[in-house]
Amino acid sequence: MPFPRFLVRSALALVCLILIPIRVPAAQPPAREPLNWYKGNLHTHTFWSDGDDFPEMIVEWYKTNDYQFLALSDHNILQRGTKWITMTNATRQRVFEKYLARHGTNVVQRRTTHGTPQVRLRTLEEFRGLFEQSERFLLIPSEEITDKVKKHEIHINATNLRDFVKPRGGTNVSDAIQRDIDAVLTQRRRSGQPMFPHINHPNFGWALTAEDIMRVRNEQFFEVYNGHPSVRNEGDAHHASVERLWDILLAFRLSELGMGPLYGLAVDDAHHYQQFSRADSNPGRGWIVVRAARLWASAIIAAMEAGDFYASSGVRLKKVARSRQGIALEVDPDPGVEYTTQFIGTLRGFDPTSVPGTQPTNSPLPVTRIYSPDIGALFAEVRGPRAEYTFHGDELYVRAKVISTKPKANPYAKDEFEAAWVQPVVAPSR
Repeated sequence: MPFPRFLVRSALALVCLILIPIRVPAAQPPAREPLNWYKGNLHTHTFWSDGDDFPEMIVEWYKTNDYQFLALSDHNILQRGTKWITMTNATRQRVFEKYLARHGTNVVQRRTTHGTPQVRLRTLEEFRGLFEQSERFLLIPSEEITDKVKKHEIHINATNLRDFVKPRGGTNVSDAIQRDIDAVLTQRRRSGQPMFPHINHPNFGWALTAEDIMRVRNEQFFEVYNGHPSVRNEGDAHHASVERLWDILLAFRLSELGMGPLYGLAVDDAHHYQQFSRADSNPGRGWIVVRAARLWASAIIAAMEAGDFYASSGVRLKKVARSRQGIALEVDPDPGVEYTTQFIGTLRGFDPTSVPGTQPTNSPLPVTRIYSPDIGALFAEVRGPRAEYTFHGDELYVRAKVISTKPKANPYAKDEFEAAWVQPVVAPSR
């Protein structure tokens, strides 16, 4: 007797549900609640990996500098369990003395092992109560999943994790990215806890090309601006800038590949808190501002997944309207500063052809292919604090970048000016 077809279909559906990570929607508070803007950073390092300060001191810096949320994203570790660090050099000893003076001998645990002084790092659960305040400041658990395929460094941040995620590796760069992302989304589905992965600094070590990222499924975010001095946001003569990568990815994901939009984050990737200079990876360089009803991790994630946020390296926006009609924005201006808004996008039916890029001499790493200028074209440019773009009907997507004449304080790159990035809007077809 043949097996009933409806049971076969049910069994196959169950297998797909188990094997394919599904993004469980994050919960927003009721829509009738007023929306607020919350400023935060999702990429930060501490003594738990390769930062140069204690997590409490770092959290205090962000809170006192008007951030409302922060994720401590150390490499391949969550701030849990027991970790002791050594105090064997003068620099670290000075850092420890500042920490001890701030938090007291009754809190700080010390020991000497084989003649070496050590300090125990406090866990996130131990110190978060010192800083968190309802609707004023929130700490979000995070991990920078740090993977490698041959010479390619692959870094994926995972925001609001419940459990540690081990790097998965892979047969190639795309496979490793996909496996790490799938691990985060599988945890989300199984736990029911809202969380998301994002792709870090594609040009760090020239590790990732547009082609590496293009077909990665279920990814919504990547870093369009990273404040680490080694990430090469602007690209060079052989490598596409990160913004150019963004447009290539948007054009193909929204057309040939049938995927959703990719949203751009600005982050610090801070490691250095003792000295501030262009050569250091300092806090305060890049952030996101999210419009949500509550300062909850679930509400922040839901708003971000809807694209209701902007990224900034200094420019403040007091109005952002993204709709089926277009994009409108208004800058919160600084006196004497001029602003230019560029509306950038790609038309439907763009030229999809490309040719290989030229690899630098003696470089074993591939480079992003060279695509048509149809991709990421400048549709309009508006001077002044207010700007608006209305869809004409032939656009695939449009995003906005606000450029200011204000030099950035403590820039990560020479001649850097403050900017902001509004998330792309998929234009309705007509």
